[in-house]
Amino acid sequence: MKKKSDHLPAPRREIEDLKPVHHGAPDHLELESLGLTPDQVLDFSVNSSPFGPSPRVRKVLQSVPLDRYPDREALQFRRLLSQRLDIEPDRILAGNGTAELLWLVSGAYLTSDSKVLVLQPTFGEYARSARWMGAEVIAWTARSEDHFQYHPEAISGLLTSQSFQIVYICNPNNPTGQLLAPQVISAWAAENPRTLFLIDEAYLAFTEEAPTMLNNPLANLLILRSMTKDYALAGLRLGYAVGSQEVISTIRKIRPPWNVNALAQAAGCAALQDASHLQESIQKIRLEKRFLVRSLKTHGFFPLPSAAHYFLLRVGNGAAFRTALLEDRIQVRDC
Repeated sequence: MKKKSDHLPAPRREIEDLKPVHHGAPDHLELESLGLTPDQVLDFSVNSSPFGPSPRVRKVLQSVPLDRYPDREALQFRRLLSQRLDIEPDRILAGNGTAELLWLVSGAYLTSDSKVLVLQPTFGEYARSARWMGAEVIAWTARSEDHFQYHPEAISGLLTSQSFQIVYICNPNNPTGQLLAPQVISAWAAENPRTLFLIDEAYLAFTEEAPTMLNNPLANLLILRSMTKDYALAGLRLGYAVGSQEVISTIRKIRPPWNVNALAQAAGCAALQDASHLQESIQKIRLEKRFLVRSLKTHGFFPLPSAAHYFLLRVGNGAAFRTALLEDRIQVRDC
């Protein structure tokens, strides 16, 4: 254990108590201990497209000038998104992945007096980014015996009984694959106008025509989208937020300069201009999911229902099961 120096300023208590969140993707040190490299492992631990980015992305990256600062406003990327989504560019904010956007939202809206609601089990960065600002995290937890389905009435009761600064909703949820109907979320937001409802739609493209919240007119909705999942740009880190002009303007005030690098911006523009690659990849993923689920069932496993291309699987000792698979060069997540 490292000894604390008496000559350094003390960090905030919230940072002292902050715990890391375990995500998917290979741990290079772990693989090294097994004598493996990431290229030797079949990775089921992340939910990105396994078919890679559009060929246009690889081509455009070769021409990006590395000696120039990137456009700090990501104008071209935002304008292409604006055309694709039919949303004004000033309602769109680009980020270094949705993880950065989550931390920016916390910095803009949360204090040690704030209270947030997280519907879990879910992506761990919601709670972690809130705790960084000292906010109190209240959780509504879905149960495994219910296949992790939401209970809107119970959640409505929480919203009525307490005041929350932010409510985090991953839709479809990661890792359970459960969906909340847009009308349910809209009703909550309408009834709680002083609460910001953050809707993470990182995996919406993988569902069978699930409706988006992007065009909902309520000012207290903030939608996050990732370019790292469906467009397979995880190594470049790119995402965006869509919200009211007031909310986007507020978050922009604390955004670091040049937060989206030139390679990510160019890749995002190229990916958005190749709709056929995205559609073909999504169709193949849906077919492969059906094949995988059928195959697992023939071997006595029963994947839990999921609207997305990932799912939970009861295996008993999750940690031991994961380790055994990794030794066979297959990586999954212990949830």
